[in-house]
Amino acid sequence: MCDVRKSVLRLVIMGLAAGMMAGALTTAKAQVGAQVNIKHRQQAHARRETNASRQARIARTIQDTYSHRYEVFGGGGYERFRSGEYLKKNNEISWAANTSYYFNPKWAVVGSAQGSFGSAKTYTGTSFTSYVPKAQINEYYFMAGPSYRFYAKEKLALSAQAQAGIGWGIFGGGSKGIPPVDLGIWPDQTKLAFSLGVSADYNLYPNVALRFTPTYVGTTFGGYVQNNMGFNAGIVYRFGRQ
Repeated sequence: MCDVRKSVLRLVIMGLAAGMMAGALTTAKAQVGAQVNIKHRQQAHARRETNASRQARIARTIQDTYSHRYEVFGGGGYERFRSGEYLKKNNEISWAANTSYYFNPKWAVVGSAQGSFGSAKTYTGTSFTSYVPKAQINEYYFMAGPSYRFYAKEKLALSAQAQAGIGWGIFGGGSKGIPPVDLGIWPDQTKLAFSLGVSADYNLYPNVALRFTPTYVGTTFGGYVQNNMGFNAGIVYRFGRQ
């Protein structure tokens, strides 16, 4: 009988010990789970704070970048120009500069100047071709018009410009005294010119950017319309506040 009681007592003690161990394990797991949940909530909160701070910084940078009143641009480029009615287009090197005045972050008025320089092959149907096979030609453009910035982010901005003004063509400077029209080249003239362009700005700083502008330039030398394509590239500097 004593042996039976001892056996039952041992079983009871073992059961109690197992229950206590199970309870301890359950409590430990619950504590670990709670700590993990707290840590996850803390990390999520930290991420939310980081994202909010980042978005706020980007918004401040955008505001700082596109609230400038003035922009000045300087650089160079390339133009494909038709130098005479019966002549093929020739390659020209250009310099370009412009100034923009912004009424608000999107709309501005821009004034520009450009000079393009190249050598035109003379018309083979004239008797002067062998004497002057190529002639140095220069064109200068002075134009103004509206500009609209239709995309503005922290690092990239896109804007479109439409301008009109005058084109000054100097076509007889390299003709060795022969009138340019006798070489098949346009006469020296100052005529209407107009242009369209789309500028892409990559912002290095809020007030400094790299700009690339594919351009169309229409000229009217000789009473005809010349459709000339090219591009300008250079540095933009912003200053002043709207």
